[in-house]
Amino acid sequence: MSLANSTGLFLAFLARLITGAQGHWKGCPPKAEQRIYFANHQSHFDWVLIWAALPRELRVQTRPIAARDYWTGSPLRQWLTSNVFNAIYVSRTRSTPDEDPLEPLVEALAKGDSLVIFPEGTRSNKGEPQAFKAGLFHLAEQFPQARLIPTWIDNVQRVMPKGEVVPVPILCTVTFGTPMQLQPGEDKRAFLARAREAVMGLKPNGWK
Repeated sequence: MSLANSTGLFLAFLARLITGAQGHWKGCPPKAEQRIYFANHQSHFDWVLIWAALPRELRVQTRPIAARDYWTGSPLRQWLTSNVFNAIYVSRTRSTPDEDPLEPLVEALAKGDSLVIFPEGTRSNKGEPQAFKAGLFHLAEQFPQARLIPTWIDNVQRVMPKGEVVPVPILCTVTFGTPMQLQPGEDKRAFLARAREAVMGLKPNGWK
């Protein structure tokens, strides 16, 4: 077994040890098919937790989205994201007006990979997801065969608060909901609102 594979198994174990989290498949079973998991975004630890909650056979084909400026900020973080998690780096700001931030995601989906994305685009500490940006709509439009899986991550903001680098042991949950699709003729605004509601509806005990 390679160093990257061994490290991946250890990190999945460590993430579960720190958070006690396992995947709760509320609306669908874990299945080896092309999927786009879209979730609320509260910390840099979010995609690690989703990745760890997936069965091992699904991790191989599922690629998380990682902020380039943060996850390439040190040799260790870059090695982990590129060699262990096979992450897709995205820039949070455009370097040129013509740059398409979705291009690396489109390339990955075209190869048959699954993705973990955060449609808010930035982390929120308000508990309730911010309005979803258009990326999820465009991916759903271009890849109708990919199953869209709403995902709720609970409590992770307390494990890795904004500005912190060392995780704190806190019980977390990752809930996977019922797959959804872009409906024929559905406009962008209606789809994104529906997708956001699907994520919000997975919060334990409902919304207060």
